[in-house]
Amino acid sequence: MLSKQSGFSLVELVVVIVIVGLLAVAALPRFLDVTDSAKKASVEGVAGGYATGVLSARAQWEAESRPSVTVNTEIYNSVNYDGVEFWLTRAKNSSDTDTGFRDGYPWAVKTNNSSFPTNLTNQICVELMENLLQNSPGVESADNSGDNDNIKYSAQAESNERCTYIQKVGGVDNQFVYEIKTGRVIVTLQ
Repeated sequence: MLSKQSGFSLVELVVVIVIVGLLAVAALPRFLDVTDSAKKASVEGVAGGYATGVLSARAQWEAESRPSVTVNTEIYNSVNYDGVEFWLTRAKNSSDTDTGFRDGYPWAVKTNNSSFPTNLTNQICVELMENLLQNSPGVESADNSGDNDNIKYSAQAESNERCTYIQKVGGVDNQFVYEIKTGRVIVTLQ
């Protein structure tokens, strides 16, 4: 008895390979776009957490009836938020002159009661991010960020009014800015 062998013909195999190739060409751009979307979503998530921390610190200050500290005749707003002492912005100085800031937004981590930091620095921006977020991603001063894989953001102080945090993953320019004058957090995606 003769047994009949069955299998795919060469034409059938070529057709299947062509179809799989067309599907791969159609799907590949979508898979590449997923990485960029994930980076953007990551920045948006971190910025959202940061904004929540800023508003929560301000709410804590309001709930405690706006506590302040006097340093050399100047009155500065201050709050203990989640176990960390913060210096906060103030709308008027002790001579009742407008400062250009709104009251009660985190300005710096408070290390002592004897000196208020008058200039915003890159290190202050680093400390704000590390202390306003519960599980902060790696952040380093723009001066020191280098090529460390654990550092996800570089922090830079700008004109005594804002901290800019730039995502350091994959050469993208995604960033968010904390505007200290108003307490706003603004995301910029590329």
